[in-house]
Amino acid sequence: MNPAANPEVVVPQTFLDMPRWWTDGSAWLADLPEAISIQCSRWHLRIDGDPVHGSNALVVPVMRDAERYVLRMTPPGPDVTAQVQALRFWDGRGTVLLADADEARGAMLLERLDMDGPLTALPVAEALPILGHLMRRLAVAAPADAPSTSTLVKQTVARLERLTPDRAIDSGGIDSAFLDAALAVAPSLSVAASSDLAVNGDLHTGQVMRGTREPWLVVDPLLMRGDIDYDLARALWTRIDEMADTEIVVHFEAVVDAARLDRDRARDWVVFRTVDYWLWCLDNGLTEDPQRCRRLMAAFVN
Repeated sequence: MNPAANPEVVVPQTFLDMPRWWTDGSAWLADLPEAISIQCSRWHLRIDGDPVHGSNALVVPVMRDAERYVLRMTPPGPDVTAQVQALRFWDGRGTVLLADADEARGAMLLERLDMDGPLTALPVAEALPILGHLMRRLAVAAPADAPSTSTLVKQTVARLERLTPDRAIDSGGIDSAFLDAALAVAPSLSVAASSDLAVNGDLHTGQVMRGTREPWLVVDPLLMRGDIDYDLARALWTRIDEMADTEIVVHFEAVVDAARLDRDRARDWVVFRTVDYWLWCLDNGLTEDPQRCRRLMAAFVN
C-alpha cells in the first residue's frame, strides 16, 4: 500500500500536551504522522478511524484486508522491547494479541479491543475483582530470565534506608512509622518470592480493556517473575479517590479473594510498594499521589 493511500493522521492536541513530552520527545512527535504513514505502508494497513491515546502511546485503528487491528506508536526504547517480550510470552492469555512488532520504530500491531470499554469505566467495586482474576489468569510459569520481584525489593531497600522522614514536597513527607513498616516487611519479601509465577508489574484498571476472546484483556503488561501480588498496591492507589477510608481494606480483600492470594503477604506487598511509589513521587515532584499513598498506608499501618 502506498503511504498516500491513507490520510495523514492528525495527532490530538491532548496527546501533544501530555507531561511525558515536557522534557523530551519533541522530535519524535514532529515525525509521528510520517512514521504512521510509513508503518501503514510496510504492514499494508488502511486507517479505519480517529486515533486515541494514553500518556505515552498513540493508537490508530487500522484494517489489514478484512482484519481489524490497532497500530500502536510510542518512542522506541527498552520499554517497547519489554512490552513486546511480555505480549509474546503471554500470547493472548489475559492480554491483547500482538500481530506484529517493529521495535526499532516503536510500532506494534495489536488486535483491536473495545476502544470505548476501558476497565476504568466500571465502578471500583466491580473493577478491582476483575484485576484480581487477571492477576491469577496471568500467573503461569515465568521464564527464568524475567526480573524477580524479590530482587527489586533488595534494590529498593537501599533507597528507603537513605530516606529521612522530613523529606517532603508541601505536605507529602513520608511518616517515619510508614518508612519503618516498609523496611520491616522487606526482609520476607526480598529473601525469596513465594512463587516463580509470571507477574504483571504494571497492573491497574487503566491498562485493561474489554475484549471478545476474553471478557477483559491487559494491554501494556510488564513481565516479571515472583509474587503475583507485587503490584496490588498500584491497583488500589490508582482508584483510591473513589474509596472512603473505611472501604480501602474492603477493596483490598476483594482483590485478594479474586486472585486467591495470601492475605498477610499481599498486605506486606501493599505496604512496601506504596512507600516505594511515594518516594518516587517525591523525587519527581508529584503532589497529589503522595496524599493517595498516605491514605493507603494509613489503612494498613496503625
